[in-house]
Amino acid sequence: MKWRTVVLVALAVLVALPVAALAQQKVLKYAHFQPARPDQPKHAAALAFKDYVEKATNGSIKVEILPAGQFGNDADTMTGLRLGTLEMAVAHDGAIATVYKPIGVLGIPFLYENHEHAWRVYDSPWLQGFSDDMIKKTGIRLMSLADNGVRHFTNSKKPIHTPDDMKGMKIRVMPSPVFQTLVTALGASPSAIPWAELPTALQQKVVDGEENGVTNIIAASLYQYQKYITLDGHVWSIHGYTINEKFYQSLTPVERKAVDEATKIATGIHRKMTSDQDKNAKEILTKLGMEVTEITPAQLAQFRNLAQPPVKAWAEKEIGKEYVDNLFKAIEATKK
Repeated sequence: MKWRTVVLVALAVLVALPVAALAQQKVLKYAHFQPARPDQPKHAAALAFKDYVEKATNGSIKVEILPAGQFGNDADTMTGLRLGTLEMAVAHDGAIATVYKPIGVLGIPFLYENHEHAWRVYDSPWLQGFSDDMIKKTGIRLMSLADNGVRHFTNSKKPIHTPDDMKGMKIRVMPSPVFQTLVTALGASPSAIPWAELPTALQQKVVDGEENGVTNIIAASLYQYQKYITLDGHVWSIHGYTINEKFYQSLTPVERKAVDEATKIATGIHRKMTSDQDKNAKEILTKLGMEVTEITPAQLAQFRNLAQPPVKAWAEKEIGKEYVDNLFKAIEATKK
């Protein structure tokens, strides 16, 4: 009888092992707002993140991707990150601003010389200090910054060459005082409309135009309702890779390293896909039927001179001069 008891005990241990392993497995819910298609930068990056993390941790972390706003809207997503009901999200600056207002400094127009300059700022020590402040105030860690596309003005009325051409136009902006201030400074009338409602608003001509990057124009098929686009590149819009700090600290050193490395990989994919679209904006949007206007350096200076000072002043007053000064110091330090 003894040998039978030994066998039964051994079998019980073998059966219990997978259950114990599953009980220890951590689930990382990863939310983003773009369609679940591999041609979308956020989703392609998310797939790479999932693959790397699950392999590097030998399955101790399971990544569940929630694309296309499946977890909820901007506020829901950021609240979930704060409460820990969501582990990670790749969110645009408008969403992050619902819990951390200082992210608005990145909406100051005409900050960088080119994509590479923006990335040097994002990868500089400035980001660590910014993230440390965000952790203290929200419990959310900002791990990296990727591109949400260089933002341009589109409209259904006429080509825009200078700010004078915008007078009298009603332009949709994301619900953010930064963009409302920017559009007002250029002589147009800003109208805050949530992203999900934008295509309908354009189709029904609730507004004349809007401002977005190439990626978002394609993702939401905005070119169907907007004939004209001016490549002024007024704001270098971002997507922040954010993670709940308690969850991040709960990871083992191996798991944390895997998440850190996977974030770098995902950020690289995200940046390249978005910037490739930005750099080929004229060709891509012309093929989609838009009339593309490229402006001269002198015309660009008109936009910058009107838009940057009031938005910078707003940020200094409403966000804090320290945040603005720190960003501009990083911008100067990373110029070539």
